Amino acid sequence: MDTKVLFVDDEPAVLRSYQRFMGLDYDVETAVGGTEGLQMIEENGPFGVVISDMRMPGMNGAEFLTIVKNNYPDSIRMLLTGQADMNDTISAVNNGRIFRFLTKPCPPDTLGPAIDEAIELYTLKHAEKELLEKTLKGTINLLADILSIVSPDLFSRSVRIRQLTHDLATALDIEGIWKAEVAALLSQIGCITIPQDILKKRYNGEQLSETDQYEFYKHLPAGQKLLGNIPRLEEISEAISYQEKHFNGGGYPRNDVAGKEIPILARILKVANDFDFNQSLGKSNTAAIGALAVQAGRYDPDVLNALKSLFNKAEDQYIVKEIKAREVLSGMKLAEGVRTKGDLLLVAKGQEISDTIRLCILNFSESKKLIEPIRILVKA
Repeated sequence: MDTKVLFVDDEPAVLRSYQRFMGLDYDVETAVGGTEGLQMIEENGPFGVVISDMRMPGMNGAEFLTIVKNNYPDSIRMLLTGQADMNDTISAVNNGRIFRFLTKPCPPDTLGPAIDEAIELYTLKHAEKELLEKTLKGTINLLADILSIVSPDLFSRSVRIRQLTHDLATALDIEGIWKAEVAALLSQIGCITIPQDILKKRYNGEQLSETDQYEFYKHLPAGQKLLGNIPRLEEISEAISYQEKHFNGGGYPRNDVAGKEIPILARILKVANDFDFNQSLGKSNTAAIGALAVQAGRYDPDVLNALKSLFNKAEDQYIVKEIKAREVLSGMKLAEGVRTKGDLLLVAKGQEISDTIRLCILNFSESKKLIEPIRILVKA
């Protein structure tokens, strides 16, 4: 990885010397002052190492590096100071999280090794971040694929509310849209621990007895426990545990949490889940929204209003196309469920085909156990 180094100073002559002496060994860019430095990072970043002078007019090194830390936390920050003002230096170290601070003038044989160490740290951080992101993505996909195989109906529900949850989170302008999507995709994961007859009653709209309700709502802590130990999914696991909580404080879990104290992802999931539930009972979009509106105390008014605004817009139109199993591609969306000749539901209606599900369909087709053709949705 080619790591770029940015030098920031208020004296162009000093910057030219950095370019002349350090540019032979490193990919060096320079900027005159903190404002130009931030612009340089914005336009030409990322920079693995950012090195700033302390004493600069307008924005000193401590202030500049603090902004860099907040906006570009992966960059390794270093400070060069020709002043003996320890208060400013301590401020830079504490607020800017400085990797090294060196005194000016700093000869190349001192500055070079410090840059080498900074680049090594940046490379390590970048590799760890990439590994974590790939591991996290792989874990999420694995859990989703397991749910799709164990319970196609539950996974189909998750897939349906995933897009709606994304649209609601976007309309509400919340941070981390990916968290909302993942929360929706894994919202039903705890239901694999619930007896199938109770799930069937629940999603058919039948009234559950108190005993059955107690059993059904066990999926909330079960889902939280399954996800809680996965790095970066802590917020998502909490949202899943509160997805049946009413805005007015009712619902599950039974505690005093209410209103804006309920995680925003959980408030979005509550609306998305209940809207989808009403649709699954055959209600139109308007009727499904109406069913939520008459129980407004259960829902965050902002989320409910966002739902109403979404369905005031024109919807995409789809047509149904019939294809053979060997023509199925990842990313296709099913117009109806895929079943085996023994009437086993293999993949539910509305589900998007993943690589794993495609392989499963092909295997059943090759063994002559699959009902074909397969019906998919295609945008008109």
